[in-house]
Amino acid sequence: MAIRPRVFVTVRKSKTAHHARSPYIESCFDEMGVKGSVYVNSQLPSSSGLGSSAAVTVATLSAINDEFGKNYTKEEIATMAYQIEKKVQKGRASPTDTSVCTFGGIVLITGTQRRRLPPQNFPLVVGNTLVSHSTVKMVEKVAQLRKENPDICDPILDAIGAISLCAIRNMNNMQVLGNLMDMNHALLEALGTGHPALSRLILAARAAGAYGAKLTGAGGGGCMVALCPKHLKSRVAGAIEACDAKAFITNLDTEGARKEKDV
Repeated sequence: MAIRPRVFVTVRKSKTAHHARSPYIESCFDEMGVKGSVYVNSQLPSSSGLGSSAAVTVATLSAINDEFGKNYTKEEIATMAYQIEKKVQKGRASPTDTSVCTFGGIVLITGTQRRRLPPQNFPLVVGNTLVSHSTVKMVEKVAQLRKENPDICDPILDAIGAISLCAIRNMNNMQVLGNLMDMNHALLEALGTGHPALSRLILAARAAGAYGAKLTGAGGGGCMVALCPKHLKSRVAGAIEACDAKAFITNLDTEGARKEKDV
């Protein structure tokens, strides 16, 4: 699902390239076959599990699309962004983040199929451990564990999929969703994606009254997310920050990529 913080990208035509030092941004210009300058202003911390690379990629492609009059559809932008992430992350990327950034809302990804789910008002608190991680390295770590222990890892991955499908059937029941988040986190830890700092924040959020909490992204640091009763959002955020972390309160963003204004 898409959340409120955004990445803002401004692109301008120019004869020489002036790009940020980002393989994602470089790949966007290469893919579009244009040269230009780019300015990025992000409300999302990088390498934290919040999909910042997908947001930058989608926003950059969208800005190029607008500035150069390429007329690509959102569907084409999402597909292109996924291919760029896949290339930069050495084939380990998922279409989930790029789809959600492009379309907004809650998106169910099954293989190559995307399906938008009805919007929900989930009161969320995101906690950032401030421990940086590498998505590529974490994904490779899980892939290696699965290769060595397929009889153990495959059922865990199946169970994670089953949790997602169960959640879709219980979107209006916060208590059930919270329990499913807790189960999901335990399964992710079994795959080696946990971190002591994540555990501290998750346990603090639950103790402060969250319905449930889990890591988000690749794990090994980065961020966690807690689903909370509305009246306890500030309390949960405070409990997370008391663990020497950063926290912010957010909820669903249904818009996805959009043009802000001409500047």
